[in-house]
Amino acid sequence: MPVTQSSARPSGRAANQLRAISLEPGFAKHAEGSCLSRFGDTHVLCTATVESQVPPFLKNTGKGWVTAEYGMLPRSTHTRTDREAAKGKQSGRTQEIQRLIGRALRAVTHLNGFGEIQIRLDCDVLQADGGTRTAAVTGSYVALHQAFARMQKMGVIAKLPLKEPVAAVSCGLFQGTPVLDLDYPEDSKAQADANFVITGSGKLVEVQGTAEDHPFEESEFLALLALAKQGVAQLVDIQRAALAKLGL
Repeated sequence: MPVTQSSARPSGRAANQLRAISLEPGFAKHAEGSCLSRFGDTHVLCTATVESQVPPFLKNTGKGWVTAEYGMLPRSTHTRTDREAAKGKQSGRTQEIQRLIGRALRAVTHLNGFGEIQIRLDCDVLQADGGTRTAAVTGSYVALHQAFARMQKMGVIAKLPLKEPVAAVSCGLFQGTPVLDLDYPEDSKAQADANFVITGSGKLVEVQGTAEDHPFEESEFLALLALAKQGVAQLVDIQRAALAKLGL
């Protein structure tokens, strides 16, 4: 699908054009795996930590687990947001996003392929401009891949317990037009928006879609899905290129 500049979007991007995407692997010195995920002006640091214990429900099963935690730094947004730790509880939005990230990565992981070990993915939003959850999912796959590669190098596992890559992207109806990878000015005014988690082979892991203005048509949803598949295919190529920098 050709890319042409458009004046309809605040950024001038074409309807089918991603923001500038950057995945920087190995960003955090001490983590078993890490990636600084940049989707335009949205920047999320994703780290993977290998832990020797699994949740109680998996003890003595021989299976591992992949889970996630998500948070936004106080000045990741236009005005300061209080730390949730200071409030003593997580918001419903935070819980929903971190569960999404965990589900997305478990969907492409052989949980019986690395013993009773837990991989904890921490996704910290350094700067937010829309699409923080999609940047977190996409970067977390790169971090998780690195963590498993380190385990393989250490002889803990014989092969990577990964089925295929997974990435995520947002799409929406902006001024009546289906567009790919919403930034904040679009997301805040979209008539409908959706987040798509899709594997490298094009399989759907999760779809979150909402009408913000009025109900949208099935044909419009299918147009968003087509954009999402195109976008994720590009993101997977970027993931592979990022891992290749580390020889993975």
